[in-house]
Amino acid sequence: MAKRRKEMDEEEDIDFHLPKFDEEKFVRKEKEKIKVTFIAFIFGIFVSIISFGFWALLHGNNLRWILILLFALFTISWLKYLFIRLNINLEDIDKKGMLGVYSTYFFTWLILLVVLVNPPFYDDTPPLVEVVTLPSMQEPGGTVEIVARITDNAGIQNISLVINGNGTTMKIPPSQYIFNNSIFQYTFYGPTSINGEIEYNYSLIAKDINGHIVVKNGSFWYSNDALKITSSKLTDLLSGDTISIKADSRIAPWNFRVYYQLDNGSEINVNRNTPDDKERYITTPEYEGWEPLKNYTLTLHAEVRYYFENLPIEFSNIVTDTTIYHVSTGDDNDIGKEPPLVEYNYTRASIGKKQLPNTLNYKLPHPTRVMVPGFDIVLLVSAIVITGFIFKYRKKDRHYR
Repeated sequence: MAKRRKEMDEEEDIDFHLPKFDEEKFVRKEKEKIKVTFIAFIFGIFVSIISFGFWALLHGNNLRWILILLFALFTISWLKYLFIRLNINLEDIDKKGMLGVYSTYFFTWLILLVVLVNPPFYDDTPPLVEVVTLPSMQEPGGTVEIVARITDNAGIQNISLVINGNGTTMKIPPSQYIFNNSIFQYTFYGPTSINGEIEYNYSLIAKDINGHIVVKNGSFWYSNDALKITSSKLTDLLSGDTISIKADSRIAPWNFRVYYQLDNGSEINVNRNTPDDKERYITTPEYEGWEPLKNYTLTLHAEVRYYFENLPIEFSNIVTDTTIYHVSTGDDNDIGKEPPLVEYNYTRASIGKKQLPNTLNYKLPHPTRVMVPGFDIVLLVSAIVITGFIFKYRKKDRHYR
């Protein structure tokens, strides 16, 4: 039996023949692959130039990128027709090879188009300007900071600022403002005394090197009533007595911090009467900084902060009530026993920790980071899909082997 099996194995070894390598066919296939890849590359350049023309014609259309992407995907079908017209034998190119050809076309088109639609070749985008006033309402004698982030893909040529109010028009010369690292800053010095309220309007004009102009308008006010204490009792205060404060909501469109100082001492933060009411604030002499049986001069303040997205730099300014308040405390051992109020802690919140019990009942601005998906997401998705196809066909090749 063993002898017979040995004879059968020998017969099988004798019947096995190595396949003959067809060198002529191999060379022909490789030439065809090189030829179609080169044609796909040239065709990608041609379609990107046409797409650039469409890009210019579709100026102002929000769907411009999507329409041009669809055009590029649609023209992929022209490649096969082009190969047939050039008498290229596509039977010599497998599916994996055609996938590489289509990838060559698409990424050639994409890379060249991105280059063409950006400076120095093309610029149809005006400067991007985000401007804020800190604060939007100020007490007499205080300053207003006009801060803007001004960016442009080609470069800023000129910035001008015009302010109208109180019967005058002021055109601010470049020597009076700062523009550095895309940040514009100007400090306005308002009147030291007024009757009632004064409104100022301004226009910030940014012009890029290709002549595109953006105008941003804004307003701010000066008032004697931006901040004030509304309580009638300010003498012989006990720990349970409430001091009511009113802040005009126009100080800033977002939340601002209200605090006061006793004899120019430490800052004592103030809670809102209700968390959603930006105008009503309350405090008591129970917080640290107060002492029983003592006379104080109290100064009232509001701090306005702002952070541009993806820029962890704080811009701020202070509103100081022009009224100086004289207050006194009575004989109460609970005065000054409570810890001071602290701001909402975003770091604690990010790691799941609870806020401290003496946290302000309103949140203040903080640095934010926002990732905005652009056309590069198309490139990422395309790369993932193409990689998936490559691995898929490689897996099939291993299976057939």
